[in-house]
Amino acid sequence: MATATAEPAASASPVTPEQQKAAAAWKPRVNPWIIAATVALAAFMEVLDTSIANVALPHIAGDLGASTDESTWVLTSYLVANAIVLPLGGWASSVIGRKNFFRLCLVIFTVSSFLCGISWSLPILLLCRVFQGAGGGGLQPMAQAIMADSFDAKQRGLAFSLYGIVAVLAPSIGPTLGGWITDNYSWHWIFYINVPVGILALILTTRLVEDPPYMKHDRANLFRLDFVGLGFLSLAMAAMQIGLDKGEELNWFSNNWIVLCAVTFGLSMIALVWWEWRVKNPIMNLRLFKFKNFAVCFLLMLLIGGVLNSSTVLQPQFLQAQLGYTATNAGISLSLGGLVLLFIMPVAGILLGKVPARNLIAMGFAMFCGFYLYVAHHLDTDISIGTASFLRVLQVAPIPFLFISVTTAAYFGLPREASNQISGLINFARNVGGSILISLTNAEVTQRSLFHQARLQNYMSSVDPNYLSYIRNMTSYLGRSLGPGAAQGAAAGQVYQQLNAQAQTLGYIDVYWMIAIATGCMIPLAFLLDKNKPGGGGEAVAVH
Repeated sequence: MATATAEPAASASPVTPEQQKAAAAWKPRVNPWIIAATVALAAFMEVLDTSIANVALPHIAGDLGASTDESTWVLTSYLVANAIVLPLGGWASSVIGRKNFFRLCLVIFTVSSFLCGISWSLPILLLCRVFQGAGGGGLQPMAQAIMADSFDAKQRGLAFSLYGIVAVLAPSIGPTLGGWITDNYSWHWIFYINVPVGILALILTTRLVEDPPYMKHDRANLFRLDFVGLGFLSLAMAAMQIGLDKGEELNWFSNNWIVLCAVTFGLSMIALVWWEWRVKNPIMNLRLFKFKNFAVCFLLMLLIGGVLNSSTVLQPQFLQAQLGYTATNAGISLSLGGLVLLFIMPVAGILLGKVPARNLIAMGFAMFCGFYLYVAHHLDTDISIGTASFLRVLQVAPIPFLFISVTTAAYFGLPREASNQISGLINFARNVGGSILISLTNAEVTQRSLFHQARLQNYMSSVDPNYLSYIRNMTSYLGRSLGPGAAQGAAAGQVYQQLNAQAQTLGYIDVYWMIAIATGCMIPLAFLLDKNKPGGGGEAVAVH
């Protein structure tokens, strides 16, 4: 296991022996599980908004006069803004304290949710979603850091299982809740429901949460923000997301605009790494990547977040577009997976106290690979809602073993003072992975569908006996109601619709195959992690 040095906390003030003792001895005044429930409530509300709009996108597009592709920006704009703010937690906490920063984020998120609800055009909605994502970006890492400091090392894995329920269950039930609200009221209410929850979370946080004694803050740090690093990060994330969102529409690198986005992203990332490695108080403490465990966990979380978020978009999208499901029914098909997670998540937390984290991670990715292969094999245009629900259960069942284990393993061998930076970067990886895979999987569905459509059209030939036989039978059947003149054209039209539906389905199947292969490739990486002592929780190593 890597031994911690002072480097991971390079962006913070030097840690004195007295602060080390205070950090080790401090315990919150109230029961840590009450604190965990309080911050989990806020995190649940925030994570819910990464998926609650998924099934409402067709309604939002229709109401605001936008295309289907443009409506997906409602999701990606939120995730990008969220990701940019995630690394700011350490700096903001050093200025106003972690509790105050958490409350500020709650206020921004709650007010922005109301503004999203009253939006009257897509640009206004996207602007409000950016602010909402910015406010939410501070809630995730702060909630996780508060949990990490509120529990001792032996309880941390079980405590993270509660956070894991939030991080995994919220995206799972988001489409169900969003679909029901959209069908019975309007899409505006998927944002309004955050307002009372945000107010309640703000009151509870004010009364129950406290900063540990080693967390010192100074208003003078306000002007010590790494503005250059923040600029490079924002430019890189904006260029990446614009390129991903518009790539398929503009035929990727054959378009100069996409090439410009790619070049801007690459140069901005290089500049960001160069600057962050040299600056005294970096916005992203890249020195954490010198620790093998953290670097591997960051990479693993990229894919975990990508699979979780993209699969939550893919299935309801397929059910609505290909099977004609309503928003409510498409959401319901995901709900069983969310309920199953309620039972699996605590089990995963308990197992983490008995089994090395890397073993659980390898098992989780092996489950991912096998289950996604099963989903790819059984996906078709005739599946029932029961089958769709079962397929969703398979897609989410491995996530608890992965999410809790990776989140916990990221802290192995690192000092508690680095918890803000660790949680910020791990959540950054999850959101960026989600944003990337949402865009790429949607683009790949379109590309593979076009490929299969062209291939299937080869069978629609006047010399193909099966095609001719089918057309004759369909024309005869339709001729009873339409008459012989219109029947032949209607028959050809129906054949084309069926071909298109089959091509779309094959496109989704190909994407599920790709996800299965990608997750299978992650299994060896799990064994690069140090083998922790089960139940030890990855005790933080003191900084000397």
